[in-house]
Amino acid sequence: MIKQAQVSMTVEGLITAEIEQKKPIARVSTNASYYIDEEGSFMPLSTNYTARVPLVTGSIDRNDLANVYKVAKKVQEDEFLMKHVIVIHQNQDKTIDLKLRSHDFTVHVGSLKSLDKKMNNLKAFYQKGSKDKALDNYKLVNLKFDKQVICTKK
Repeated sequence: MIKQAQVSMTVEGLITAEIEQKKPIARVSTNASYYIDEEGSFMPLSTNYTARVPLVTGSIDRNDLANVYKVAKKVQEDEFLMKHVIVIHQNQDKTIDLKLRSHDFTVHVGSLKSLDKKMNNLKAFYQKGSKDKALDNYKLVNLKFDKQVICTKK
């Protein structure tokens, strides 16, 4: 839980401690549960605190968190994504799917190539779909192609 700690003693014998905590950005929920911190490394769960971060599911190796970390970091840095993304799922082939808070469709991101562009496409699609009230008609939103968002109806 501790990112860095410095303990020192003054000439008068007073001991001071400066502690910097790790900050979780995602919670992995597989056969072992733990957090991923803002640097992409393992962080144990706390018995006193539960962070409100996206849940990570699927085929996750504790020693290879790079893909999941990249997506979780992107979600954490973006206000829209932080509000809407609740699950980051890594498939066997290392592709990524997302689940959103208020809608029942899966967002297939695919590989992490052009992740920024894919997230911008998702935001544009979401805004347009919200205005048209059409988001509940879809079961899959596919972002893996370059200049298009492909949707599969229920």
